[in-house]
This record gives sequence, structure tokens and C-alpha cells, in this order.
Amino acid sequence: GTCSSAGWRLTLPSPAALRSRSAAARTTNVGTTSTMMAMYAKLLLAAALAAQAAAFMPQQRARAARRTRLDMAIAVFGASGGTGSEAAYQALKRGEEVVAFVRDESRLRVPAGSGGASAGEAFPSDDKLKVVTGSVTSKSDVDAAFEAADITGVVVALGGKTSDVGKTMLTDGTANIIEACKAKGVKRVSVVTSIGAGDSANQAPFAFKILMATVMRGIFEDKNRQEKLFIDGPGSDLEYCIVRPGGLKDEPPTGDIKIIDGEAGSIPRADVAAFCLDAVTVEDFPYVGKTPCLSTGVSGTSWTKKDVGGNTARRAMNEANQ
Repeated sequence: GTCSSAGWRLTLPSPAALRSRSAAARTTNVGTTSTMMAMYAKLLLAAALAAQAAAFMPQQRARAARRTRLDMAIAVFGASGGTGSEAAYQALKRGEEVVAFVRDESRLRVPAGSGGASAGEAFPSDDKLKVVTGSVTSKSDVDAAFEAADITGVVVALGGKTSDVGKTMLTDGTANIIEACKAKGVKRVSVVTSIGAGDSANQAPFAFKILMATVMRGIFEDKNRQEKLFIDGPGSDLEYCIVRPGGLKDEPPTGDIKIIDGEAGSIPRADVAAFCLDAVTVEDFPYVGKTPCLSTGVSGTSWTKKDVGGNTARRAMNEANQ
């Protein structure tokens, strides 16, 4: 209704209008409450995410610290063999932490090539050396090696008589190593096979080709399967280097390492081991994802170890990835 007095006029809302406004107010209040509750929920979520991030950062810093200390290690599988013992021994001489995986610890001896007067003796006591015994065909044994230290690179130098280790040891053992690498986030792997393996058959000397087709046929079938695990198998996404040396000699390292395209000559195991260590420690190693054939004293592309390597290079890689 309306009411007039002294020149002014007051219009009062009707009861229906009051009821309509009351309903609108209730709707507005409900909308406001819903908006406030949504904002509150967002604030709670943001607070939870911030708390989670705050808790995660110390873990990240701790993990980064672990990856930049000298407890980073190179795992050498087949460390009691000729090339494997060279890799383990030289890695220790470089100041690396080493996890040596062997079937029989008593056979872990200073290598003839780089061991000098100590060749043939038991490995010297070293706080940076951890020895893990087991069978590479046992997943749990391989996993134990990766639990022994913070592994950042792996050298696979497996070998042995087929009659002793079986016809598929290289394939089965390497498959376990690949699985462990992927589980632990280890990317760098160097694998020693042989000249004549894979697509390098024509690089083997004639006499060696005869052996490959006869008495060594079984071991080369295993080597070929081993290589395929990386080339087009589960290890293809790792930063691998398949190393195919020529005839191996137990002699001091020459430093004359050639990557060849033609027929292979011979090469000291010590030089092969040095190349394998560079493959897992040098940041910009040029043969990652490749299958270089190694020899000495012949024409080919020379490989000279760079000054940066080992933990220095891995620290740079880890810091760049943080």
C-alpha cells in the first residue's frame, strides 16, 4: 500500500512481494554459503599440497646429496674374469666405489694387465670395494648387488665355459641386470661381447669365423641374444654401449684404443676395461647406443679418455637433472 504526508510518499511492499524477496534472500544466502564452502575446500587443498611439497623437498635434497657423494658406485658383473677384474681394479684406482659381483670371491684377483707386480694376488682391502657373491641368473642375487650401494653405472663382463655356466647364462643374467637397472633408475651400462657378434661377423678374422661356426657356436648364439636385449629388447631405453673387442690379451694397457670398421686385431683386456668404464662415467660419451668394435695397432677412430669422468661427470649429470 501507499501512505502520503507533507509532500512525500511512502510505498510499502505487498505481502506477496515480501514473500518473494525473502525467498530470494534465502537463495542468495545459500549461494554465498556454497561459494564460501568451495573457497574453503580450495584453501584446504592448497594447504595440503603445500604441506606435501614441504615434506617432499627434504627427500629430494637428501636424494640429491646421496647422488653427489662418493658413495656412488659402479657395479661390475663378472668381476673375477679377465676383463671384469680389470674393470673393477681400474675403477678402484680411479677412486670409484665398486660393487664386484662374482660367483666365487676367492677368484677375485688383481688382473695381469694393469696389476703390475701385484698381479694374481687377492684384491687389496679397500673401503670402496664391496663384493657380492651369487649367480647372475638369480634375480635375487642380482638385486642384492644393486642394494649394496648407490649404483650409477654397470659394466657387464660375463663369461665362462658353457659347460660350467649353461647355454643361456649371458641372456638370462643380462635380462636380470636390465630389470634391476630399470627398477633402480640406472641408465649407463657397458656390455662386453665380442668381435663377430651381431652384425660384426664379417669383422672377425677368418680363423675366428671357423671357431664361431663350430666349437664356439653355442656361446655366440648366447652373445647374440644378449646383444638383442639392448638393441631391440627391454634394455633399448637404457644408455648402453655394446663393446665388441678383438682378440683379448693379458697385457698392460696401451691407451691405443681404436674403433674399427674393418677386420679386428687384438687388444689388451686392460684397454677394453678402460673403455667400458669411460662408457658409464663420461657424460658425453660418443658411443652410447652403439656397438663399437675395438682393436689396437690398426687404422680406425682413436678413443682417448677425457679428463672429466667418474664421479665428477656423474655429479654434473645429476646436478643438471635436478
